[in-house]
Amino acid sequence: MSDTNENKLYGLVVEFGDSNALVKAAERVRDSGYTHTDAHAPFPVHGLTEALGIRRTILPWIVLGGGLTGCIGGFMLQYWVSVSAYPLNVGGRPLNSWPSFIPVAFECTILLAGLSAMIGMIALNGLPRPHHPVFNAPNFERASGNGFFLVVEADDPQFDLQSTRALLDDLGGAAVSEVYDD
Repeated sequence: MSDTNENKLYGLVVEFGDSNALVKAAERVRDSGYTHTDAHAPFPVHGLTEALGIRRTILPWIVLGGGLTGCIGGFMLQYWVSVSAYPLNVGGRPLNSWPSFIPVAFECTILLAGLSAMIGMIALNGLPRPHHPVFNAPNFERASGNGFFLVVEADDPQFDLQSTRALLDDLGGAAVSEVYDD
């Protein structure tokens, strides 16, 4: 495929035969100053996240915010109903008997934390995205079986087609391929 006005270069992809070679290549690419990289493997590879230099996600903070919102919201709803909207004196207990509010507050915590996790994950992953440009790479279907791929994106500040290709060629991968965004 040639780089025409319709097709923009997405990046370069190199395939490796095993996970150890992929991790070593990712470390070398990261040490060369590349920051817009990605790796694809058929199973989780220990150390690959660190080798790519990927930061920790903010998803736990989103889930914590959702859980706290659910807890406070559930508790305040119970308090408002019991004290203001529909006060009932049952067995002489106080209207704001907080121990009876705990089960509903707990369930609201779990509900909103779970929903926050799902919505946050979808948003942070940029989903839905039914087609990714790297799917056009030769032999990429092997990424779900026995292929290990390293991608250097063209929007990386360090990216230069010739020097990046030379670096990826030196890594010992099977073949370096250009990938275009349709």
